[in-house]
Amino acid sequence: MDTLPSTAPLARLKGASRAYGAVPALQDLDLSLQAGQVTALLGANGAGKSTAVGLLLGLLAADRGEASVLGHVAGSPAAGQATGAMLQSAGVPERLTVLELLALVRSAYPHPRSVADCVALAGLDGLLGRRYGRLSGGQQRRVQFALAVCGRPRLLFLDEPTTGLDIAARQALWSAVRELVAEGCAVLLTTHSLEEAEALADRVAAIDQGRRLAAGSVQEIRARVTMRRIRCLSMLDPALVATWPDVREAQREGEALHIVAEPVEPVLRRLLEADAGARDVEVGRASLADAFLSLTRPAVAQAA
Repeated sequence: MDTLPSTAPLARLKGASRAYGAVPALQDLDLSLQAGQVTALLGANGAGKSTAVGLLLGLLAADRGEASVLGHVAGSPAAGQATGAMLQSAGVPERLTVLELLALVRSAYPHPRSVADCVALAGLDGLLGRRYGRLSGGQQRRVQFALAVCGRPRLLFLDEPTTGLDIAARQALWSAVRELVAEGCAVLLTTHSLEEAEALADRVAAIDQGRRLAAGSVQEIRARVTMRRIRCLSMLDPALVATWPDVREAQREGEALHIVAEPVEPVLRRLLEADAGARDVEVGRASLADAFLSLTRPAVAQAA
């Protein structure tokens, strides 16, 4: 088994750049994945997330920079033995049963998980005898997760893993990911769900137009923005409130009015002036979603 210093990342992009024709997909991106941590890679469609994953899996070659796994070139046999991946485009043979698929993939690894362990981790009870092509979309995603983890990977790539899953299945997958991380696995999670990133991630890297905007813990990313959330019971029209200076977003949920503001103090004063009867006013911290929107807004404005 390959050994690295305990502080060394299991995988790394160093100054990685990749273009498709004249269009840059990644621009000098640095990214490192540590054992026992989930790193969430956040970005809008086209930000470069899939290209970053492709480089680390060895499916794509960098135009400039490096992509390494366990000290090996990404995509090498040694790197592949240590890696599991659940991608959006699975390419799984539809005529094989779930048990046949597990047997096929497990045979490629020297010390795979038992079938029983795979079933328990991915929630495949009752599905082993079913053909993959006859499963629902959510069931297929659970099978894909089982195939990704059956080789006991030290490095796991999860690309939008809970797409198509109901709430119970999503929570079960989150629990399985936490179990793998506790065993020392490094996980790279790409997701559109900032709730998912907030629930799972130890570290976050936000990218836009192929460049890294910020990286750090969820708390550190939140601390980079001054946005706050106001919640109150008010009959003010959220569409009107959304036009106020410094208001980023205003929505209603029942009697509750939710406002995202940056800075919050002038908005709070105007709120109390506009509705002296506003009740149960609460001011809270920015969510990861708020922080991400704040980080990407300058890039969007610059591109406009």
